[in-house]
Amino acid sequence: MRKLKLQMQISVDGFVSTGPNDEQLWVTWAWEEIRPHVIALAESCDTILIGRKLAVDYIPYWETVFTNPDDPMHEISRFVTSMTKVLFTKTLDKAEWPNTILAKGDLAQEVKKLKSQSGKDMMVYGGSSFVSNLVREGLIDEYHLFVNPVALGKGEPIFDKLKDVHQLQLKNTIVYPCGIVMTHYEPK
Repeated sequence: MRKLKLQMQISVDGFVSTGPNDEQLWVTWAWEEIRPHVIALAESCDTILIGRKLAVDYIPYWETVFTNPDDPMHEISRFVTSMTKVLFTKTLDKAEWPNTILAKGDLAQEVKKLKSQSGKDMMVYGGSSFVSNLVREGLIDEYHLFVNPVALGKGEPIFDKLKDVHQLQLKNTIVYPCGIVMTHYEPK
């Protein structure tokens, strides 16, 4: 069975985004240090799950990065643009982007159906509301959280919709010289 992996940048105080436009300028400064782990995770997956709100900016952004081989993020853009994107939506009737299919049914049922299909694992990178719903439904199999040495004091959390305590088991940590700590957890 395929796994659903979450990879997100998170602040020390538990926020994954700030501002009305989901500004994350605080997460791009250490790319070269975390790059090997991010690439290894991407290589283990062939599908990205994404919510509609994030998709409208996310997919075009990575398509633009892919056209610029000098962009420092070009390597990861090759993965993002080539992977199948499953866009969860209640409002769109057709996918506007290549390699993108729509999932319009119940979130838990759609994800369980995708997990039962053959292929590599699946990845979710955000956005915060979509991830919160995946967490609430217990659909994340691996959490890869890059904890940044910054406290934001405000923003969007991803564990805010939990109904009960969600126990996780620590599988691995990597401490980077820049101060980012990658934590890999799996549900108990």
